[in-house]
Amino acid sequence: MTGVGRTMTARWSAWWQRWPRWAAGATVLWGVLYAGWGLTCALNGTPLLSHGGGPGATGPAWAVVAIGVLGALVGGAVVRFGLLPALRVLLRVVCGLAAITAFSLLMDVITLMLGQGVDSRAAAVTKALAAVGAVLLAATARSDRLPAGDTARAPSAAPRPVQLAAWAGTLAFVPYAVMKLVWASGGTFAGISGAEMLAVSERNGASGIFLTLESWGLDPTALLAVLGVFLLWGLVRPWGQVFPRRTPFLRGRRVPRWLPLAPALLGAATLAPYGVVGIGYLALATVGAVTVRRGDLHSPGDALLVGWIGMVAFAVYGVTLTIAARSYWLRSRPTGRTGGNSQ
Repeated sequence: MTGVGRTMTARWSAWWQRWPRWAAGATVLWGVLYAGWGLTCALNGTPLLSHGGGPGATGPAWAVVAIGVLGALVGGAVVRFGLLPALRVLLRVVCGLAAITAFSLLMDVITLMLGQGVDSRAAAVTKALAAVGAVLLAATARSDRLPAGDTARAPSAAPRPVQLAAWAGTLAFVPYAVMKLVWASGGTFAGISGAEMLAVSERNGASGIFLTLESWGLDPTALLAVLGVFLLWGLVRPWGQVFPRRTPFLRGRRVPRWLPLAPALLGAATLAPYGVVGIGYLALATVGAVTVRRGDLHSPGDALLVGWIGMVAFAVYGVTLTIAARSYWLRSRPTGRTGGNSQ
């Protein structure tokens, strides 16, 4: 690394290490912007949860305004009075509300990565802003827990139970990936052929990137599952805490904690509840309590088979990703912040 590069890295590191000083102010700024976005959507009649207008269409926008205003007020109180216990509780409450609002952001990210459009741009922007706010609110709630002089821990592997959970999350995706690759290679699964699935994708507006990969026998969602498994093992193995030695400019340096934790928390917050709720719905459909929609498949039985494969994969992977992210969080914390053994 050149001298200029080292200087810039040192300045960035010094600024980043002072985040407890600017987290509350950034939360205030986020709250103002978030409330302003919600107010704009409310006054323009822009729905944030569905297409079209109608009675109650602007209700979610006013909820966004309320969350933003509350976040700005609590952040301003922290700036003025410090992190009092009551303010910490309020920060956590608003953080939870923002996290709920950001639900399914991962699905929007995946569709954009595949070159497809999201269902609602306004809703996608709202989720992205909510995710940023959840991070800032959580950081502000912990801004008094960073003693000076902390030293980084040596990279370490997660305990055996956590690694066994990672194996469960990995194996849960195997049936899902096989199903998708069978279709991508032109085979038939659950009564529908690969050609029919490709036609369905084209009819639903799949992007050129998606269709090109499918024509090569590579299903994009299966590839994303592989990336998800890579992230999972990066959280539980020591190599996930240090850049490879052959990485230009970064050889041997520690991976910033937020780099794997950000996608891990986003994935866990989306896939775990999505999969668990989906399994509950499929269980009711299996016993005949509710009627399952067959969608593009030929029968409800085929829809149940495909649904079980997908929802089990999402639920198990989401839960194990949560476990792995918690372990990574504890194992990568500087030694001055915790006592006892890593989890």
